[in-house]
Amino acid sequence: MRQTGARSALPVGGRWIQLLAGVICMSMIANLQYGWTLFVEPIDDKHGWGRAAIQVAFTIFIVTETWLVPVEGWFVDRFGPRIVVLFGSVLCAASWALNAVADSLLVLYVAAAIGGIGAGAVYGTCVGNALKWFPDRRGLAAGITAAGFGAGSALTVVPIANMIHSSGYEATFMAFGLGQGLVVFALAWLLVAPPSAPLARGGFAAPPAQRQYTPSQMVRTPVFWVMYAMFVMVAGGGLMATAQLGPIAQDFGLAHAPVSILGLTLPALTFALSIDRVLNGLTRPFFGWVSDHIGRENTMFIAFAIEAVGIVALSLYGRDPVAFVLLTGLVFFAWGEIYSLFPACCADTFGSKFAASNAGLLYTAKGTAALLIPFANIIADATGSWHAVFLLAAAVNALAAVLALFVLRPMRNRMAAGSLDARSGRSVTATP
Repeated sequence: MRQTGARSALPVGGRWIQLLAGVICMSMIANLQYGWTLFVEPIDDKHGWGRAAIQVAFTIFIVTETWLVPVEGWFVDRFGPRIVVLFGSVLCAASWALNAVADSLLVLYVAAAIGGIGAGAVYGTCVGNALKWFPDRRGLAAGITAAGFGAGSALTVVPIANMIHSSGYEATFMAFGLGQGLVVFALAWLLVAPPSAPLARGGFAAPPAQRQYTPSQMVRTPVFWVMYAMFVMVAGGGLMATAQLGPIAQDFGLAHAPVSILGLTLPALTFALSIDRVLNGLTRPFFGWVSDHIGRENTMFIAFAIEAVGIVALSLYGRDPVAFVLLTGLVFFAWGEIYSLFPACCADTFGSKFAASNAGLLYTAKGTAALLIPFANIIADATGSWHAVFLLAAAVNALAAVLALFVLRPMRNRMAAGSLDARSGRSVTATP
């Protein structure tokens, strides 16, 4: 049923409750991506399928999580966020429950596809809803929401690792899958779409009227494809680190090396995963807030350049346990902001009316980037080290930084100028 009633008045708690519910939902699905690396070695130890074959499941998850978000966004834009998140919560729980009993690669791949569809439904809905509720603070709102996904697994890294060690990865998949799914299912009932004109009553100012691009209109603009290419470049390096951090630590001989920082001692891999999740979450609202003040492209240039430097440093110094922990943290901090900067930039450029669908189309770039993940293993096996993989990831980040300032910014400026009516100076709204 279309949520027309939900659009007539502000919900209890206003837009901040909507934001909070979205953040918690995102944190509950974060382990489907960021906790995966903890399961790769245990699965391989039991079944002997090989890392490359097991990591195909991760690629399938990312592809289905991203490439179907535009379809899910279409439902959100028309029927509201609640039904889509309810649907996603069931699939997320079912995915990890199926992982728990998977006795073949085929079952593992099917579970990955189910989980990807469910996670994409939750992710795309929550980000799109934040963009609609916060047109005056898009960078910050998208960043806070995406932070739930980036940092949501930080609190559960140690419990998951401990449970895998004590009870096996199968029981861990089952317990955390069902628990996370139930929390998302409950919170979905709080989610509603914003009223048609809530801005004055809600106490925050709307941005100037602008052309509202439908998804089909958006994909016909060159600026969309420049954003898409940049997204693929930066996401590729970050996803490689996300999926391969466990194997990289194993190959560096650091997985169980003790690391002490600020009085806390943990194995290097566990320490890195915990810090990485926190920084990967903090970077999203931080750089989103920065971009609200200094501009999207300027912020992209700074973040992508830091990412390139961090990856090179990790390649050179990452075999030291402390350096491994700190440098992976820097890499994740300079990578996670893409999930706030690109949705905000998309809504700035193409309007908020179809924000869920449009941001979902742009988000498919993450799925395209995921297709590159297996090649990281191939390159590492062929060269005998991760050095070439790191250098390639650093190079594409540096290229994306240059594109942000010298290609994307001029194109967006020309597009914004062209959308003004030459006679009246007023914005023109596209006909859907």
